[in-house]
Amino acid sequence: MRKEIITFFTLMCMVGNVIIAQQKNVLIICVDDLRPELNSFGANYVHSPNIDSLASVGRGFSRHYVNSPSCGPSRYAFLTGQYGLEYRGEYNQSLFKRAEATQDKSASIAASMPEWFRNNGYTTVSVGKVSHHPGGRGGENWDDENIPEIPNAWDKHLMPVAEWENPKGAMHGLSFGKVRTATDRDVLETVDANDKSYPDGHIAEEGLRQLEELAKGDKPFFLAIGLIKPHLPFGVPKRYLDRYENADIPPALHPEKPEGITTWHGSGEFMSYNRWDKDPREDKDFALKLKKYYAACVSYADKHVGDIMKKLKETGADKNTIIVLWGDHGWHLGEHAIWGKHSLFEESLKSPLIIYDPSMGNKGQMTDAIVESVDVFPTLCEMTTLQIPDFAQGTSLKAIVENADAEGHDAVAFKSHATTIRTDQYRFVQHKSGDVELYDHRTPEGEQLNISKGNPEVVKQLKDKMLAKMGNKAFVFSNR
Repeated sequence: MRKEIITFFTLMCMVGNVIIAQQKNVLIICVDDLRPELNSFGANYVHSPNIDSLASVGRGFSRHYVNSPSCGPSRYAFLTGQYGLEYRGEYNQSLFKRAEATQDKSASIAASMPEWFRNNGYTTVSVGKVSHHPGGRGGENWDDENIPEIPNAWDKHLMPVAEWENPKGAMHGLSFGKVRTATDRDVLETVDANDKSYPDGHIAEEGLRQLEELAKGDKPFFLAIGLIKPHLPFGVPKRYLDRYENADIPPALHPEKPEGITTWHGSGEFMSYNRWDKDPREDKDFALKLKKYYAACVSYADKHVGDIMKKLKETGADKNTIIVLWGDHGWHLGEHAIWGKHSLFEESLKSPLIIYDPSMGNKGQMTDAIVESVDVFPTLCEMTTLQIPDFAQGTSLKAIVENADAEGHDAVAFKSHATTIRTDQYRFVQHKSGDVELYDHRTPEGEQLNISKGNPEVVKQLKDKMLAKMGNKAFVFSNR
């Protein structure tokens, strides 16, 4: 009898190991400030063969919207599946509250996406900029081990700093260890050197090392690799810039500053860089030069995506790994007279999303379904057969991954002074002040003409939709 019991438990352990071995891995590639400036998304002047190759076998989402037009809160929403907090003070305060709550065993706190996968048997690793700070830590130089940005999320969260010395230096670093300072901050730079002349070369190299190690493990893995480019400053190895010497890059649509109260801003982040007294809003040649450098940075990031895909295939894990490529928000290249992000216009909120599942059908077909970043958490749960947590506020996109013609849903986003909802036809913005914006995307003017005064019924309908979708957070700013 004792022998039979031992045999039974031995078989059960063997079955358990088979189930773990068959569980699909997850590989997420985050790209900072990446608008849909990709060949596969319609920008045929951009050299992005590796991301395009992923789109050709996966599902590209041409109308994916982030939930906030800033790095930290957008990534918070992506990694928690919840509509988070917009500006940096509240974002960091929220992180500290999460950290404190995890020290209190009686506290109830929703798990982040990597923590959820870790609690369900996955090895979780991040490399580079996945949460707000590269490496996922706080402190003066973003390297304090006692201040994890997302507590309990990672078995390892890594940031190779190389000659930049710390994550803060690498985040805005120029070539060969140069660090952005108040007086030394050129907006453009190129050097005739290899990929490791900038931090992303080191991030990608460490990502490949971790991928190879994880693929040898006996547990499924959840690996996130975060690339910094094309984030400012636009520093890039020369060979990527050379591709755009004679590129025919179209001018920005609607380059004028919109009238009335909007979320327009003076491009403060961009304007704080050394621009040699040039303003791209007035200097067309400088604007074109900036666009070429931005495109070159996209190609530089694309090269690292290709290296990651190649390594995944070399390990053999490609046959059992779901891949997500995600841009943390868009970036204005002169639209609405803005250079940067931080608005609630289309250009700040739309970013690339590609999801690939080795078992999916209808590969390579782009979908125009509206989706949002909070949807990725429940999507990956359903695609890996994990339970979708009750606290996740997004909607699984598995049906759209399987069928590009499946319907999407409205998308919302927020700043500290306004919230917005994007439907198939309209963008509606509610300001803390009570002012509203309404734009019809079926007209040539798009987000250049506010039609709210002539459409009170549409305004009310979209207010109600936004409230139903976001709950109290839809009007939290106007209720303070």
